[in-house]
Amino acid sequence: MLEHGSLEILGRLPYSSNYTFLATACLEGSEVRAVYKPRRGERPLWDFPEGTLAAREVAAYTISDAGGWGVVPPTVLRTDAPMGEGSLQEFIEHDPNRHYFVLAEERLQDFLSLAAFDIVINNADRKGGHVIEDATGKLWAVDHGLSFNTEDKLRTVIWEFSGDPLDGAVIAQLTALKDMLLDSEGLGGDLGSLLSPPEAAATLLRVEALLAEGVFPVPESEYRLPWPLV
Repeated sequence: MLEHGSLEILGRLPYSSNYTFLATACLEGSEVRAVYKPRRGERPLWDFPEGTLAAREVAAYTISDAGGWGVVPPTVLRTDAPMGEGSLQEFIEHDPNRHYFVLAEERLQDFLSLAAFDIVINNADRKGGHVIEDATGKLWAVDHGLSFNTEDKLRTVIWEFSGDPLDGAVIAQLTALKDMLLDSEGLGGDLGSLLSPPEAAATLLRVEALLAEGVFPVPESEYRLPWPLV
């Protein structure tokens, strides 16, 4: 439905720095709600190439899916969308009041692998509201347009694991991901089609560096927190 369904814009979503719309994708009698982020609605940034945020959203889903995280809702790049090319991501129904700072009080260890995921994609904008919980209790991570920079841009609210050693499950996950990124016919090639060659190469280097260090990084300044926090 996301890849091939007919799209209808329902309205603009509030509180977004870029133009973001709620839409429906319909195919063969089935329908799904989705978040549509057109390239032409992206606000220019000094540290990210213009018109690349939508592809970064798709790249984050690609890493999440291939690496076994399963935290980013299905996301595709549509060239035939109503306002031009952009990312289309399944909309997850959730209670916005149950954001990271609430959820972490109840289930902090569930965020261990997500902390590693953000390091891998070099997430520069992990606000508390960018972690949501669906009706079944599953955690989802959204808003990844500011990711995959070649420079170290990690800004996140998830610092509770700073200095802790990576556990066995995360190490196994990262090791498998490293092998997949080395495959130019598989994940490595997929990522290379969404990002610049240096950005794709830097993703692999971050995985290798995290495995070599064996611990979660420690923030050196308040710059490592996004703003606003939620």
